[in-house]
Amino acid sequence: MSAYAKPDIKKLSPALGAEILGKDIKQLLATVPLSLLREQFNDYLKAHQVLFFRNQDLAPDDLVKFAELYGPVGEYPFAKGLSQNPKVIPIIKEPHQTSNFGGIWHTDSTYLAKPSMGSVLYAVEVPETGGDTMWANAYMAYDYLSDGLKSALENLRVVCSANKNKAKLRADHLKDGSMKGENTAEMDIKQATHPIIRTHPLTGRKALYLSKAHVTHFEGWTEAESAPLLDHLYAHQIKEEFTCRFQWTAGTLAIWDNRCTVHYPLNDYHGHRREMWRVTVDGDVPV
Repeated sequence: MSAYAKPDIKKLSPALGAEILGKDIKQLLATVPLSLLREQFNDYLKAHQVLFFRNQDLAPDDLVKFAELYGPVGEYPFAKGLSQNPKVIPIIKEPHQTSNFGGIWHTDSTYLAKPSMGSVLYAVEVPETGGDTMWANAYMAYDYLSDGLKSALENLRVVCSANKNKAKLRADHLKDGSMKGENTAEMDIKQATHPIIRTHPLTGRKALYLSKAHVTHFEGWTEAESAPLLDHLYAHQIKEEFTCRFQWTAGTLAIWDNRCTVHYPLNDYHGHRREMWRVTVDGDVPV
């Protein structure tokens, strides 16, 4: 393809999020040099933090190829992938289930020394209404802290554990209900410590790097000592003016940057089925 027309972009909210309009991802992957797609889509992600592409028809291999535009693709440590491609994790809520996978504000895999850089999510089946996902801008959360609190947090680190909120995070919404490492020592070793103020490696901007789903306490503090300040920061980072909300339709593809966002899947569609496919993009050590 000798020329690639830049797409139209529809901003989702003033804070973050954008729909990329009128582009067939499968066709682009097959016809446009991957170096060009990588450069342009990474620029869009830096600008908007979460991107959406509606009306896609993608196989598991397509999702992995798309995710590789942003970085090396890894595997989720607690779940088995699809037989067609083990790097694609099915996340399913059946009509009889009342909890949902990941149903708490979080950014992915902060319990790892090198947390996920980003996540790709593809809607296979969604309810007619409900099942939206919200994102919040962690840059804005940092920018709107007082100078005094910024200074106090600058050298603090938080301890993150895979065991915290594991019922809400993983529940039984993965393929065949199968989880790797549940009720074993494998869960206990998934723990890491990260700076609460993270500098993004590409933009140089500072973000409030705080995952309510995983953070247990400040390094060197007790959980009781940590709780009041953490609760204040959890509430601050998801102020309405920092957020966007997205209504899924089947065939929608999304990619978001875990280094500068938190997200929350709403659980308001009991009695209906929802199936999503997820791919994890590997990251680096937060600084």
